[in-house]
Amino acid sequence: MLNNKTILITGGTGSFGHHFVDYVLAHYKPKKLIIYSRDEFKQFNMQNRYREHADILRFFIGDVRDAGRLRMAMNGVDYVIHAAALKQVPACEYNPNEAILTNIIGAMNVINASLEAGVKKVVALSTDKAVNPINLYGGTKLVSDKLFCAANAYGGENGTRFSVVRYGNVAGSRGSVIPFFENIIKNGGKELPITDFRMTRFWISLEQGVELVIKALEESNGGETFISKIPSFKITDLAEAMLPGCVKKEVGIREGEKLHEIMVTREDSLHTYEYEKHYIIYPHYNWWRDRDIIPGGKLVDPEFEYSSGTNTEWLSVEQLREKLLTDLDEH
Repeated sequence: MLNNKTILITGGTGSFGHHFVDYVLAHYKPKKLIIYSRDEFKQFNMQNRYREHADILRFFIGDVRDAGRLRMAMNGVDYVIHAAALKQVPACEYNPNEAILTNIIGAMNVINASLEAGVKKVVALSTDKAVNPINLYGGTKLVSDKLFCAANAYGGENGTRFSVVRYGNVAGSRGSVIPFFENIIKNGGKELPITDFRMTRFWISLEQGVELVIKALEESNGGETFISKIPSFKITDLAEAMLPGCVKKEVGIREGEKLHEIMVTREDSLHTYEYEKHYIIYPHYNWWRDRDIIPGGKLVDPEFEYSSGTNTEWLSVEQLREKLLTDLDEH
C-alpha cells in the first residue's frame, strides 16, 4: 500500500524514524519519504546515512508547533506518522508549558494540517504512560490520543483517517533502563540500582513497533488504538541478564514511575478486541459504526486488563540475554 506513496514522519530523525525508513525501503517502493524534525545536525547525519536514497528522502527543518510549516510540508502527502514528542518524564515535569506546546498543540497542528492537505491516513505514536497517567508526559499523551481519535469526526465519510499505536519503552531506547545499566557496567560497577524489586515492564523491539504502525496504516478505519501482544520481564531479571551475579540494591520508586506498564485498562475492555498478535481498542463515540470493526477479532472479557505485571508471556533471564543481543536499538 506504500508503493508510489508519499509518507511524512514527524520527529523522523529519532530511533523510530530510522527503523521506519529502513523497513519501508526494504519492503516497498515509496515515491517520497519526508523527514520532518527540528534538529539540523540529526538531519545532516541521516542524510549521509541514506545518501544512496537521496532521490526518495526529503528533509524538512520544522517544529510541530509551527502550523504553517506543517501545512507546507504536507502538500501532496498520502500518509503521516506522528512520532514527534517531548518524552522525558523529568523534563516534562520541569517544563510543563513546553510539553503542552509540543505534545498537545503540536498534535492539534498535525491533525489540522492533515485534514487541510487531504492526507489519507495518520498514525500517531502513543505510550503506556498515557494510560491512567500519573505524570505530565502521560497526561499530555492521553490528551493527544483523544485528539487523534476524535479527529475522525472531522474527516467526513471519505476524508482523513486517524489512528493510534501504543507501546511502552522500546528496548534500548534513550532514557530506558538498559543504557542506564550498560553505563554502570561499562564503568566497572558491580551493583545495579533497582527502584523496586517488584517492577515489571513490557519488551518491544523497534522492529515490532514499526510493524504495528504498518498494520495500523493498512487496516485502520479511523479511531482505533493498536497494541501489540508482547512479553513481560522483571527488572531484577534484566539486571541479572546484563550483569550475572550482580548486587541488586533497591533504591525506591521515582516520581512519576509505575510498578507495572498498563496498555489496556479494565474500563477500556468493553471496547477492546483481541487478535492473533495484537489488541485494538475501538472508539466509543456516537459517530463510530460497528461495521468498521476489523474482522478476525474477539471481544475481550469484561474487566480484562493488559498489564506487564499480569501478562501471560514472560522472558526468562536467558531469553533476556538473547534479546539484548538481537533487539537493541542501533542508533
